[in-house]
Amino acid sequence: MEVQNNIILAMDVRKLSKGLQIAESISDYINTVKVGYPLVLSEGLESISIIKDSFDFKVIADFKVADIPETNSKICDLTFESGADAVIVQGFVGEDSVKACLDRAVEHSKEVFLLTEMSHPGASRFLQKVSEDIAQMGVEMGITNYVAPSTKLHRLKEIRKIVGDSFIISPGVGVQGGTPKETLHYADALIIGRSIYESQNPRESTKSIIDSIKL
Repeated sequence: MEVQNNIILAMDVRKLSKGLQIAESISDYINTVKVGYPLVLSEGLESISIIKDSFDFKVIADFKVADIPETNSKICDLTFESGADAVIVQGFVGEDSVKACLDRAVEHSKEVFLLTEMSHPGASRFLQKVSEDIAQMGVEMGITNYVAPSTKLHRLKEIRKIVGDSFIISPGVGVQGGTPKETLHYADALIIGRSIYESQNPRESTKSIIDSIKL
């Protein structure tokens, strides 16, 4: 997935109108957004197609899919039918559940991002212990897209070693403490939310982040 300026906007807002306003202000800087539960539960799955139609963005559905294979298949079908280009899937549920998502992605000519470890502190208690195993499972399954945290560079570095040249997107940049330039030593794209959508001037904030990467 080609991500303009290495930035993915995490559109974790509740109102589609606000999301579209922010997206419009930075649409010449980015081409990819991540849409999660806050917006979809508030505005419906159609919010994905509206975003795509309005700006021709690529949309990653951050649903962290984590259920039995049959349910995962249904979730992914609905997600891809709504227009999403990719879906984020939890790896701790095991190979059969992940494969269900991967199979649906192949059927729809879409993509799966396998989540190895999350960016918040609490993830270290459980997910960190299995994140490398999750990454290795993904490699064995032929998955080439991963999610790994910018807030724990040592963990991101280890996951990069396992997945090789695969595409890694990294959350936690900005408010959570992740640094753009340092993160891009190991990741291919940054997931940035509050630093942009809570800013008084999202456009200037986005430009500032891009400038910091290029320094």
